[in-house]
Order: sequence, then C-alpha cells, then structure tokens
Amino acid sequence: MRATVDGQPVLIGNARLLSDAGIPTSGLERRAAQLAGEGKTPMFLAVAAEHAGLIAVADTIKADSRAAVQALQRLGLEVVMITGDNERTARAVADLAGIERVMADVLPEDKALQVRALQDEGKLVAMVGDGINDAPALAQADVGVAIGTGTDVAIEAADVTLVSGELRGLVTAMALSKATMRNIRQNLVLAFAYNTAAIPIAAGVLYPATGALLSPMIAAGAMAASSLSVVLNAGRLSRFNAPELPTTQRPGVAAHGVEDGDLHRTTTAPDISDLR
Repeated sequence: MRATVDGQPVLIGNARLLSDAGIPTSGLERRAAQLAGEGKTPMFLAVAAEHAGLIAVADTIKADSRAAVQALQRLGLEVVMITGDNERTARAVADLAGIERVMADVLPEDKALQVRALQDEGKLVAMVGDGINDAPALAQADVGVAIGTGTDVAIEAADVTLVSGELRGLVTAMALSKATMRNIRQNLVLAFAYNTAAIPIAAGVLYPATGALLSPMIAAGAMAASSLSVVLNAGRLSRFNAPELPTTQRPGVAAHGVEDGDLHRTTTAPDISDLR
C-alpha cells in the first residue's frame, strides 16, 4: 500500500516494496524472520523514505483444519498448500495444519499455473479456495471446491460449494463421492450378474444336454429382481454417515505490531483463516 499521511509518504508491504523505493530494511529483517517463523506475515512500514517498523498479521488456523487434513490423507489424498505468504510463514502454518508440501510466494495470477503444474505431474487436482484470486485456479482444477462463506466469484467458478464454510465438509464430500462410486460399481455387478446368467440359458446353451429353456416368466422375474437389487443397493446411500473428526483445540496465533523494537502490542487476529 502507498499513501500520504499528513503530507508524508507512507509505504506498507513486503521487503521488496521498500527495496524498490530505495529504503533499506536491514534493521528489521531479523525480527521479520522471527515473526515469519511463528506463522505470521510481516509487513514493513516506511514513513518519509525511512523504515519505521513492522506490522505482522496472521490468519488463525480453524479448529478442525488439522483433523480435516489428516482425514483427507487417510483417504489417500495428497494435501498441498498454495499461498502467497513467504516460505517461512507458509511452512509454519503448514506445520500447524499437518501439511507437508507447500507452494509459497505464489502471486494471485499464478495460482492457476501451480494447479496446472500439479496436473502435469499426472495428478487429479481438487482446488479449495474462497477468494477472488482463487477463481482461475478453481476453474483450472479438475474439481473446484469453493468455501460457502467466500466470494461470489469463487463460488461461481467452482464445481462444489461447501455451504458450512468448514474444511470438514470437504472430508464429507470426498467420503460420499467414494461411497457413491463404490455403490455404482456394485450396481453394475448386480445388473450384469442376472443378465450374464440368464442370457445364455435363454439362448439355449443348456438345451442340447438337459432340454432346459428359460421360461419367459422366469426371465421377467429375473429382470424385476435385477432392478430391485440395484434400487435397494442404491438406497443404502441414504444411511451414509460423514466421517467423525476429533475435536481439536484452536491453535492460538496473534498479530503483533513492533515500532523500532521499542513498542510491542498484541491483539487478537480476526478469524479469517483458510487453507489455500
């Protein structure tokens, strides 16, 4: 951000912003690295062409995020975090959430390219996002999943919307998807089993040896039984129960303001977190 306050130019942003303006940040880089290691995003503050301090902000990890990530991993999925935060901050947040692979320092317009890179590795990608800049990545992914509490453009670009806004909804969606595909395969087996057994008999395979033929009444009964079996098996999905996630305590992450290393204030960060 660039602004003018009381006639003085003010800059707030990353180290590159101040560097481009010719303002040194060496006196604050050690503290910025420390804050980044705590999972906070440090922003440099400059007033009148001189560095004036740091502002560090952090998204709190939702209480169920780590449990949801672990549940997704148990389903055989690889969880990857794509974020614009710097590497140290991203790594700290990923450790809290239990995510091993992190793509950090990703510009908003490059998120879709990162999704494409994962697809080029031969992976089927489900992208979860809630922001305006997530929309291209949601459209690029094989399955786009929007957070219901996010922006309208993200919801429009996605294939699935988690209405509750909680990541546990993704676990439910994946588990239900797997249960549905398993049910479909079972139904195919049931449908083909009757036909595989009945068609050869109806064609007279047993007639030369036994004189047996398939009565039309039996054939009709087999067809009805086939349909009934498929319907009853599909009806089992109505008893689907979402996987239970263990209740975990919300990790506490605070936002800090530092003025030349002398003034230290702590406030509670707003709960606007997401796993990007």
